[in-house]
Amino acid sequence: MMASLSSLASGPGLDGLTLEPAHLRPELLDACADLINQEWPRSRASRLHSLGQSSDSFPLCLALLGPPPAPGALPTVLGHSRLSRVVAHNHSLLVETVVVARALRGQGFGRRLMEATEAFAKARGFRRLHLTTHDKQHFYAHLGYRLGEPVQGVAFHSPLSAAILQAFSQPASPPEPKAPSPCRETFRTPRPRPYLSPAPPPPPPLPAPLLSPPGLSPTGSPPQSLEETPYRDIRGRPIFWMTKEI
Repeated sequence: MMASLSSLASGPGLDGLTLEPAHLRPELLDACADLINQEWPRSRASRLHSLGQSSDSFPLCLALLGPPPAPGALPTVLGHSRLSRVVAHNHSLLVETVVVARALRGQGFGRRLMEATEAFAKARGFRRLHLTTHDKQHFYAHLGYRLGEPVQGVAFHSPLSAAILQAFSQPASPPEPKAPSPCRETFRTPRPRPYLSPAPPPPPPLPAPLLSPPGLSPTGSPPQSLEETPYRDIRGRPIFWMTKEI
């Protein structure tokens, strides 16, 4: 089980923290589930099932661990983040379910969690991270994230994930023309072609617009700022999409 809130508040500092894949520490999955459910309540069985899907082929859950509170005890789970592949972006990851124990917020653990998550992704060859937030956009901006556009995460859990993702990422190629099948020559009497009236002339081109469409920036993206976003989540709440080169 996760350490009590009182022990967390007086216990771990920023030294000695580690970030480890959850699937490599199955003995800590219960503590991870408790931590995440503090922020986003969900049935324990469902949460443990989701954590149990973590794998090296993504999605991948990461646990921020502090030193054991006592000799022989398990490390303390202080934070969590989840990484998923991104459709059509081979070198990008989507960061989700970022949470730090409530008793430790405002003490630098969130920054340390994100820095460790970025280092983990960069060490595996990824170059860009995407994330969403409802109200922490200023925190992420301080970490170097800028406003971005929506992307689609991939939630595959099999060894075929990379191959399937590659198929998603590449444009479909046109089918190769089939060679005509061999057949015997036949002689047919040509039929007279029906008379077709000439096609009407095409309409004149529309005049070029003098102004860009309302509500769009010159690049075609909706205007947004750290105070206002055009994007909404599935419940209709404002949500900020952010991205960072790592």
